Amino acid sequence: MQLKNALSTTFGLLMLSAAVIATAADMPVIKPLRGTVESVSNNTLTFTVRSGAQQTIGLTDKTGINRVSKANIDSIKSDSFIGSAAIPQANGTLKALEVTVFDASLKGSGEGHYGWQNADGSTGTMTNGTVGKLSKADGRTLTVNYKGGEKQIVVPDDVPIAYVEPGKADELVKGTKIVVFPAADGTTARGIAVGKDGFRPPM
Repeated sequence: MQLKNALSTTFGLLMLSAAVIATAADMPVIKPLRGTVESVSNNTLTFTVRSGAQQTIGLTDKTGINRVSKANIDSIKSDSFIGSAAIPQANGTLKALEVTVFDASLKGSGEGHYGWQNADGSTGTMTNGTVGKLSKADGRTLTVNYKGGEKQIVVPDDVPIAYVEPGKADELVKGTKIVVFPAADGTTARGIAVGKDGFRPPM
């Protein structure tokens, strides 16, 4: 009987895990570009992606520039607006790969829960919302509320934490680590996260 129950529980967890992955796969997936700035000329940004290839993308007066710096888990407080790339877990929670704490002036940026392409090419999720309840257990568990939903995000102790604030285009200097968010047309950037003082934006 115990073996039967154990097998039943294992099967149930596998089915739940498959359902979670399928749900994540069904969502629209944001695919940011990650790399290092080479140059900016005539409103064109040239950067080297992690594979070593060079790419270019256009900059417009609507391209948002945000500065990203290293932070720590104590930066996450109740009512903080955060973003977290994560991997869905079988129990319905999300395991954070990184957490970004937004400056108050950027509250609402990218709010929601959607698919996200991670730096290694795998697909997970991104959740941007306001932190409600916090509890400590195996790191920290955050209840994140966004328009239309709520997620529980478990933040392991070794996960990178970043702070995001408004930046400027002149921070796009050679050697700077960046994450580029292409616009719908794919030829221009709607936003760029710029690492401060050599920091690599972890999202």
